[in-house]
Amino acid sequence: MKKLRNILTQLKNNNLLLYYVWTEFVRLKGQKALKKYTDIEAVTNMYYAYSGSYPNLKNPTLFSEKMQWLKLYYRNPTMPIAADKFEVRAYLKQKGYAHLLNKLIQVYDNVADIDLKKLPNKFVLKASHGSGWNLIVKDKTTINWFLWKRILKSWLKHNIFWNGREWVYKNIKPQLVCEHYLEDKSGALMDYKFHCFNGKAQFIQANNGRGQKKHAQNFYDLNWKLAPFGKDLTPLPEVQIPKPCGFNEMLVIANDLASEFPYTRVDFYEVNKKIIFGELTFFPASGMPDFKPQKYDKIWGEMLILPKQKTI
Repeated sequence: MKKLRNILTQLKNNNLLLYYVWTEFVRLKGQKALKKYTDIEAVTNMYYAYSGSYPNLKNPTLFSEKMQWLKLYYRNPTMPIAADKFEVRAYLKQKGYAHLLNKLIQVYDNVADIDLKKLPNKFVLKASHGSGWNLIVKDKTTINWFLWKRILKSWLKHNIFWNGREWVYKNIKPQLVCEHYLEDKSGALMDYKFHCFNGKAQFIQANNGRGQKKHAQNFYDLNWKLAPFGKDLTPLPEVQIPKPCGFNEMLVIANDLASEFPYTRVDFYEVNKKIIFGELTFFPASGMPDFKPQKYDKIWGEMLILPKQKTI
């Protein structure tokens, strides 16, 4: 099942029409699941479909099980604000990090409001209420806007909460956030994801060559030593990903932004030695068990201390 899912994922990622069909399929499937299943049923069904086993929600020990527990039983009112790709900008300003924000071009409530003539040739569009719903435009004249506008409309009608019950997205206002196009010296854009447990960063996920045949996704400890595991992708020791120049500052900021959450992933970019904030993510890959090797699901689980009481 997992191998078939990977094949289908690769197909839709390489064909825009298939990507649109897949986007609509997932949206409609989510609407159906919202009506048919309770939150617990939806979470356990999704977990089983992904891993072939059900999560232990009464006494979770695996990291992936604790992610599902947090979805169902933990509520922090700051989390939906931090997860919102637009509202997080005000949150960062409040925290004193306005200088880390990428330049905002425009925010749209409707696809019809997008006036391509008024936009620069390069820009980025991302859904305020989604994860991975991004359109990176390097040349607006080469984009198939006929299909992409339909995909954008599908995003605006969708809600990630429906499928995986990631509650932080449930009431986020659907919008399209247009920001300045970023590119580092590699000609692409490296990102550094700080995985924080109970307010402290423990590992940094560094991605190199995203969207290319040899996409390296390596994990490093706080001393920038390559970790012997990956998530979704097997680490590539032969790919040397340099430590960012602003690593120490990133670490301090990540710990500050993560300080009130049991777990969060804090993402940064580095462009011309300048740190740019990416996003805050609370349930990467919906918290599914995707470690390689699998034993690190248990190791990460031991590192994450859940709140003593449910807050739902």
